[in-house]
Amino acid sequence: MAGDGPPGTSPRLYSPDLAPTKRAGRSWGGYNVFTLWANDVHSLGNYAFAIGLFALGMSVWDILVAFVLASALLFVLLSLSGAMGSKTGVPFPVMSRISFGTRGAQLPAVIRGGVAVAWFGIQTYLASSVLSALLMTLIPGLGGWEGSSFLGLSALGWLSFLILWVVQVLIVSYGMDVIRKYIAVAAPAVLITMLALAVWMFAKADWTIAVDAGNPYTGGERFVHILEAAALWVVIYGTFVLNFCDFTRSARSNRSVLAGNLIGIPVNMLFFAGIVVVLSGAQFELNGTVIASPADIVQAIPSTFLLVLASLALILLTVAVNLMANFVAPVYTLVNLFPQKLDFRRAGIVSAVLGLVILPWNLYNSPVVVEYFLGGLGALLGPVFGIVMADYWLVRRTRINVPDLYTEDPAGTYAYRSGVNPRAVTALAPTAAIAVVVAFVPYFSGISGFSWFIGTVLAGLLYVVLPGRGARPPEYADADGEAIAVPSA
Repeated sequence: MAGDGPPGTSPRLYSPDLAPTKRAGRSWGGYNVFTLWANDVHSLGNYAFAIGLFALGMSVWDILVAFVLASALLFVLLSLSGAMGSKTGVPFPVMSRISFGTRGAQLPAVIRGGVAVAWFGIQTYLASSVLSALLMTLIPGLGGWEGSSFLGLSALGWLSFLILWVVQVLIVSYGMDVIRKYIAVAAPAVLITMLALAVWMFAKADWTIAVDAGNPYTGGERFVHILEAAALWVVIYGTFVLNFCDFTRSARSNRSVLAGNLIGIPVNMLFFAGIVVVLSGAQFELNGTVIASPADIVQAIPSTFLLVLASLALILLTVAVNLMANFVAPVYTLVNLFPQKLDFRRAGIVSAVLGLVILPWNLYNSPVVVEYFLGGLGALLGPVFGIVMADYWLVRRTRINVPDLYTEDPAGTYAYRSGVNPRAVTALAPTAAIAVVVAFVPYFSGISGFSWFIGTVLAGLLYVVLPGRGARPPEYADADGEAIAVPSA
């Protein structure tokens, strides 16, 4: 819990969880960054998306090309975002203060955290569905628990959801170091399981796969769909590229981030794409149907022992993805909102409770909520990312006064106007509106898949051309935060 803080810092802006990390003792190496992606890329949601491309008419070669393009772009975006964290050592809500101001930064942090809370609950529900199926396989008598329902979920569903909910709360309550260790263990298990599943399916299909679902795209339409698929894959990571610094603030060096990204993004994503084309192509070769996710194949495994192992691996995977993508962000958001009352552990419990009380299974079963509410919030993240990136790399040229991120002194670098940067707000409002309109208005359906990019580019360009305080980049001070830093988790 926050105390008075170092001299010159404000208790409303500084706490041990928000403070920059000391360079000495940072524990995330290249392998840890790699395992982050090894878990996140292989999420059930990502498999459902990628297999859906095959079902919609993309051939396996088109899917592979789309992932090559997307992984190259993501490597660049995530390396730029990750470098910010390794240089400053601060989490995303504090990083946002650079461009939005010490008070204005609450806006992007709340948007990011709000999206994450909802998806934390939804992903926990999806993992609990796998656990429910596993429990019924092992204990057939539990099938009777499916007959009753409370608040939209069966008794068995509640049992499975609460088990995984408690497990995740316990992991997060011990901080980032335990999360790092968990994903380091989960990653090899996940990669081995998915490879084994693909080999099993390939053998079952007599070592051949269908290259398409029977009506592949051709000509110009084919290339448009490849580009759109690549764009949508990047959009899936629109949240992660924004708060990647939550993890890289503990990286030993930017070289570690680059090494982990290189193996974890281009190489790992191509491995993922290979698994996707084998699973979808082999299943289609077998019976002319397309699976929805690897969970469908797992449930068809004839051996109970192997089914249990595969199901546990999928649960292990989903929990790892949830911790990284949907738990850490709201925790830092809450700590940033209430630094004097919440620390990482307490904020984790609050985030988990919020993820429970929203009854996420009802959200997931409502396409309107998922598409328009969560999709609308997600569309806002592109313009936020564009502003943060443009300010850091183009306007300030990486010159950051880290101690000033924690002061309310009106003369501070990031005080702006009462703690809010009008330049960022002016750039965000119209570009966010454009991104949402492009994403949801039917007239723009032909380019809706590119709404994140449109919002990102427009917001970044507008932010650069708008007048702001400080005439030229060399005038910005560059000061590390070692004097107010805390040991890395």
